[in-house]
Amino acid sequence: MSDAIEQRLHDLGEFIREQRHNARLSMRKLSELAGISNPYLSQIERGLRKPSAEILQQIANGLRISAETLYVRAGFLEQRDEGTADLEHEIRRDTTLSARQKDALLEVYRSFQAESDRDVGQPSVPGRDLDPDDR
Repeated sequence: MSDAIEQRLHDLGEFIREQRHNARLSMRKLSELAGISNPYLSQIERGLRKPSAEILQQIANGLRISAETLYVRAGFLEQRDEGTADLEHEIRRDTTLSARQKDALLEVYRSFQAESDRDVGQPSVPGRDLDPDDR
């Protein structure tokens, strides 16, 4: 294995461990939530194993973070919009919000993004973005 791949796996494992600690999950609990064995998760966190995209998805679900974040860290995807990933990461790291609140906030955020994506290329309607009270 090349040094670059070994470093990427080490960084991925460190990131997963950090996210697990931020979520206040034991390794045993995360392995249970992700549906993988405790020893396998330990090997991933130590950078000794290269998890598949499916395993990363399961870990992301257990951590309640975006699988895309782990795919980027593992080198499966290139990061698309640094600002979005940073925002989602910071929301997930916020210790003042419950997991349910974080999910709700991210759901609203993503729905606004999807709405904006649909609106791109649409003819501008004067006053459409104004609050009804301001029209």
